[in-house]
Amino acid sequence: QVQLVESGGGLVQAGGSLRLSCAASGLTFSRYTMAWFRRAPGQGREIVAAINGIGLNAVVAESMKGRVTISRDNALNMLYLQMTGLKPEDTAVYVCAATFRTVSTSDRDYDFWGQGTQVTVSS
Repeated sequence: QVQLVESGGGLVQAGGSLRLSCAASGLTFSRYTMAWFRRAPGQGREIVAAINGIGLNAVVAESMKGRVTISRDNALNMLYLQMTGLKPEDTAVYVCAATFRTVSTSDRDYDFWGQGTQVTVSS
């Protein structure tokens, strides 16, 4: 049974930083593309960043470029999202997801999802 458990969210002031983590179990982690999505109140789910299984190919949403870094530790089955320069519009539930497919920015391509961690950025 695949489980993805996020942590690291919280309340931060604008301009601050957070590091999100996602612990994966029940899958051969290094064979899966991993991604972070987010869902703001009243909005649809949008890609933040995605990274391939060996961590050499990553994509980042235009709105987040220069402010986020996605990384993974395959020895620990962990996915990370380092966020800096946070803005109030970054307030959302951040969710990690896994797919056996190649890197994709579409949530329809992801098969497994965590419950999410809340990130709130105050102005």
